[in-house]
Amino acid sequence: MTKLSVNINKFATIRNSRGGNNPDVVKAAIDAQRFGADGVTVHPRPDERHIRYNDVREIKKIIITEFNIEGNCTEQKFVDLVLEIQPHQVTLVPDALDQITSNHGWNTIEHKAYLTEIIRVFKNANIRVSIFVDPVIEMIEGAAQTGTDRIELYTEGYAKEFLLNRENAVAPYIAAANKAKELGLGLNAGHDLDLQNLKYFKQNIPWLDEVSIGHALVCDALYLGYENAVQMYKRQLM
Repeated sequence: MTKLSVNINKFATIRNSRGGNNPDVVKAAIDAQRFGADGVTVHPRPDERHIRYNDVREIKKIIITEFNIEGNCTEQKFVDLVLEIQPHQVTLVPDALDQITSNHGWNTIEHKAYLTEIIRVFKNANIRVSIFVDPVIEMIEGAAQTGTDRIELYTEGYAKEFLLNRENAVAPYIAAANKAKELGLGLNAGHDLDLQNLKYFKQNIPWLDEVSIGHALVCDALYLGYENAVQMYKRQLM
């Protein structure tokens, strides 16, 4: 079964816009688990504009499902946090410091030496590693040479093309997923997956291990309720 990890960054964005602790980010993590999510994802950035480093420490105390921390591993502050928290999984994302959101995967060929080194650091701490990649065969092959456990396919391209031509939209992701499977890599996916496009993606890549969804799920929760939104996303993965 494909696991649903709920990215709770948007709860922190709302909280930070007014100060205080409303909504309570730790409660958002507790409730995600209570409502049926298989995991919780956080993506702390150096400026802490949404999830703060101390949020991650507090969430660690209440985690009973899988904890996934994603972020830019070129920041030593991030590396230190991950080694301190010891999550089940770390997802390495090549974010620039001023990026609003993640918008590309690693060039696993150009950065092979660096990725191999940093992945070893996390694996030596018994943390599963996933790296963010575009659905490009060469990048998948490069990822396999770094020692990573999994890749996470960056799915914005799929989401944009989906409403125009769903078969064309999913085709490069099927090819990438097949290559990952051939090379023995676990497979995650995330970015702009929603209630419209998630089921079709899963149907075409049934061996998908995990999806990480935040923005769309939180937007749906505003209208549908948080518990209902989590359950609706879970049903897309059956």
